[in-house]
Amino acid sequence: MKGVAKLRPGAGQVGLIDAPEPTAIPGHLVIEVTAAGLCGTDAHIYHDEYPCRPPVILGHEVAGKIVDVGSGVSRYAAGSSVTSEPYYTLCGLCPYCKAGMPNHCPQRASIGSGVNGAFARYVLVPERSIHLLPDGVDEWAGALTEPLACCVHALENSKVEPGDLAVITGPGAIGLMMLQVVKAAGARALVIGTDTDEARLALARRLGADATLIAGNDDLQNAVAERTEGVGADIAFECSGAGPGAQTALDLVRHRGRYVQVGLFGKPVLWDLEQVCIKEVQVHGTFATVASSWRKALALLQSGQLRTAPLISHRLPLDAWQQAFDLFEGRDGVKIVFSPQ
Repeated sequence: MKGVAKLRPGAGQVGLIDAPEPTAIPGHLVIEVTAAGLCGTDAHIYHDEYPCRPPVILGHEVAGKIVDVGSGVSRYAAGSSVTSEPYYTLCGLCPYCKAGMPNHCPQRASIGSGVNGAFARYVLVPERSIHLLPDGVDEWAGALTEPLACCVHALENSKVEPGDLAVITGPGAIGLMMLQVVKAAGARALVIGTDTDEARLALARRLGADATLIAGNDDLQNAVAERTEGVGADIAFECSGAGPGAQTALDLVRHRGRYVQVGLFGKPVLWDLEQVCIKEVQVHGTFATVASSWRKALALLQSGQLRTAPLISHRLPLDAWQQAFDLFEGRDGVKIVFSPQ
């Protein structure tokens, strides 16, 4: 089978490879991939900014149908429409695994970075990672369950209350899902982008943003102040993974407010930490997912409170992988999804 892989260390070094089709081993299943989302992490791997174990097929946002079931698998059958958590290997013994935080397991290896991932026709995953897609959620929308669960986990790592004003910097796929999660929690949301984000900001408004703003054009401080009696945003979710977005979020959050870093930068950025001290800002990091965030993400999809399908702007075959990465780098569209079949 063909797969889009990181071939070797170094910037770039991505291409199509021929790989053997996986067969189910005990406790594992094979998914025939219907849809696999291109993530910022894949772009960081492309630029050699995120650890991986090349040669390895990329892709960890996936949905499809089970086609092969290994011995010992009891909960799932061939033909089921499923999505999968990315965690392939976990030690199960460290304090993080025992506490239900597999995202921090030091032995963690995930599909798409530690082992072959979903940018291929088939992907092998352990049974414990599988989730059935709810009724009414197709495999295209379901492929984005993983990034949605990341956004839910960001909410779990912070505190959002009904009526809060949340600022979200970066109207990409993560920012637009974070917007919907924040709205589902009962908060108000302002989404901030740049002058190249007009189409994405228009989508943000359709998805429920209370207002959208353009950094460098709009008076961000005034827009926040007039909605908070001059106090500032209760919470800021930084979803752009860009230094200016981080500084904007910190500037807009109120004294004793909360700042949540959701986007990955791939490199160090400048940040005015003195504001953290003077304003007594509570800073939260968030990374990947835990079991509760998957349960909640799937419930949000099933209820219709959250929609991932409107985010899909491009559906591309695997051999258009370079076009996909170029579109991502050019911020063209919102979510690029591969169709390996």
